Amino acid sequence: MIISTYDASAMHRSFGIDLGEIDMGAVESMGVGANWGKVPPGSHSDPHQHDETETFVIVSGSGDIIVDAKRTPVAPGMVLQFEPFETHYLDNTGSQDLTFATFYWRDADRASLVAARTDRRRFGDRPVFVFSTPPTPNGTLHIGHLSGPYLGTDAFVRFQRMNGANVWHLAATDDHQSYVAERAAREGRSPAELAAHYAADIEQTLRLMDIEPDQINHTSTDERYKRALQAFFDRLVSSGRVTVAEGTALFDGEGGQYLYEPYVSGGCPTCGNETGGNICEICGEPNFCVDLTEPHSSFGTAAPRQGAITRYTLPLHEMRADVLEHHHVGRAPARLRELANRVFSRERIDVALTHPASWGVPPTQQDVPGQVIWVWIELAFGFIYGIDSLGRKLGKDWRADAPADDWKIVHFLGYDNTFYHSILGPALYKIANPGWTPDIDYNLNEFYLLDGDKFSTSRRHVIWGKDLLRPDTVDGIRYYLARTRPETRRTNFTLDEYEQVVRETLIGTWQRWLRDLGTRVEKQYGGVVPDAGIWTPEHAAFLGQLENRLSAMGGCLAPDGFSLNRAAATLDDLVEDVLRFSATEAATRQLADWKDEARTAVALELAAAKLLAACAAPVMPRFAARLTEALGIAAQERWPRNVTLVPPGTRIDLARQAFFGVAGDQAGPAESGLARGDDPAKPPSSVLSWLREAVGAVLTLPEGEVPADATLVALGVTSMQAIALQYQVLQRTGTDVAIEDLLGERTIAELAELVSGGMAVA
Repeated sequence: MIISTYDASAMHRSFGIDLGEIDMGAVESMGVGANWGKVPPGSHSDPHQHDETETFVIVSGSGDIIVDAKRTPVAPGMVLQFEPFETHYLDNTGSQDLTFATFYWRDADRASLVAARTDRRRFGDRPVFVFSTPPTPNGTLHIGHLSGPYLGTDAFVRFQRMNGANVWHLAATDDHQSYVAERAAREGRSPAELAAHYAADIEQTLRLMDIEPDQINHTSTDERYKRALQAFFDRLVSSGRVTVAEGTALFDGEGGQYLYEPYVSGGCPTCGNETGGNICEICGEPNFCVDLTEPHSSFGTAAPRQGAITRYTLPLHEMRADVLEHHHVGRAPARLRELANRVFSRERIDVALTHPASWGVPPTQQDVPGQVIWVWIELAFGFIYGIDSLGRKLGKDWRADAPADDWKIVHFLGYDNTFYHSILGPALYKIANPGWTPDIDYNLNEFYLLDGDKFSTSRRHVIWGKDLLRPDTVDGIRYYLARTRPETRRTNFTLDEYEQVVRETLIGTWQRWLRDLGTRVEKQYGGVVPDAGIWTPEHAAFLGQLENRLSAMGGCLAPDGFSLNRAAATLDDLVEDVLRFSATEAATRQLADWKDEARTAVALELAAAKLLAACAAPVMPRFAARLTEALGIAAQERWPRNVTLVPPGTRIDLARQAFFGVAGDQAGPAESGLARGDDPAKPPSSVLSWLREAVGAVLTLPEGEVPADATLVALGVTSMQAIALQYQVLQRTGTDVAIEDLLGERTIAELAELVSGGMAVA
């Protein structure tokens, strides 16, 4: 028997709770830990999650338990149990201590099952608002832009919808950026005119990329936006945290213009790299312009001078505990947490929230005439205003001035914007809406390079999205960007590599397999899906492989570990699994004694094609839709829970499908290796002629005696001769054709078609 009595004087602080140990040593074999807990009135414990299963027994007091943003009242006598990894905390809303006993233990099986879930874990039935970072409408979108927040957000939302989540993609344009005013001045246009022009251009490029947000706000033309932003700023000022304060700023040494953001550059005071005003894109830390080393003005050659100025200012260093608590609620990657640690290691961080400018929204207060609300304040407000706007469109009571705890927000952004999104923004939310606990997941990307150098509009070192995007190329571009986007480190885009990947991987591997599969179904089963017959152990093992790929793909796209790099790799792995399986099964494909096993193998290949369509849907929606249609089945709107066969008797149309085009080929959908004007359903005449000549050389026959409709086996080609021919094909075309394919049932014309799916023949 063990007796433990609550002792308020023997408590220690942990997880924001006063804890006192319950001695459970005598039942150590149970693997149960236990503590007394106390949350004082008006306080709450720290939001956290862990791998243990945990049970609370409420002893006295009252309040709420918050689990993944769902708030439930608690009272004495209640027993609460939390699954592993549920974010939870206690909020004491009463007038006396909220005391409880907690028991926790590790259950590896239970934790593993929860961690592997790819459905709506952490989301549930809550509204999920996914934001792609607002682009600045001072130019159109290039491939670097598209690779990061925009493709990431779109694929994320598509996957969540397939899993039944209540999810929306929200976007905006950052119209009041100083960069808009700067470019407008250079072009002799008004900032409003420039912003409207490029906002329309940005929307067009997103549509070309098959990205269509559910809500797009244009901050300079939205009639309600200005007053709503001013009301948000009023709440910041009325809190007492934001005050009018005198500080030091930089001014042009000759004309006296106020210098910030695009108007000044110099050495970053933290990392020393060249940077613009207010933020360093390399280390992610803010600067305040006056601390730049060797600053230079964009207005002229005169050295900038320092001067005094009065602005609305936030002492951000005072918000450290609030920001760090925020990072415990949702998904805050290590890169983000490390940046926050660096920023808050400073003694002071006084952030000016208004700046002298004529383009922007002025505060309603008259304390700083001639100044506008800093656009990065607009960023934070713009997110909740976007939810408000979407709510009005959908008839939902979602209000920017009363954000709700059950809102789940997901951000996709570049690392260079991390300070504004995940440090400054949460601080502003805490000040303006102190009763709100924002639950936000952050998904970061690094810089995407072009030919080893940073994308640069000014140096014309750029590839515009609309120059590459066509209906037949969009999925190839989405796939290549998913495969190479800079998720954890800087990566590189080259046009040559992109075209090579489309030709060799998407056309030469994926499409070649699908067309070959379609041809076999036509020849052997009249174009109708056969029913599975007798299963071999290899068949069962392959089905298990497909199930593993489905599970892996779900993990790649789930919110806890979202990665399009891994998703693209998993799609490739799935196709490679099928190719290995198909090559192995080819040995008995034509044997009458094994016909029932052969149709099982074909049924499994078709099941793999069906699975490929489902798994590719969030990343490559057009390809997925066309493949589903070619398989004769309805579009799969829900994420598959398991691998299923294509219904027997379904008529398919795979053999002549051209799913992908190459952006460099402006003639339209292209099969790699096709000469312009060739029939895409037939092998190019140059490829067929070369292959007949090569076969003739192996057999010492003239080309005219090598019929296109004969198989190599029928012509007497031996295994050794096939190996020699295999090497010639690889050297000449870059296509590695399996010996099983060469010595299988394909005719020379069909082999030429197979080869034409790879590199073009010289």
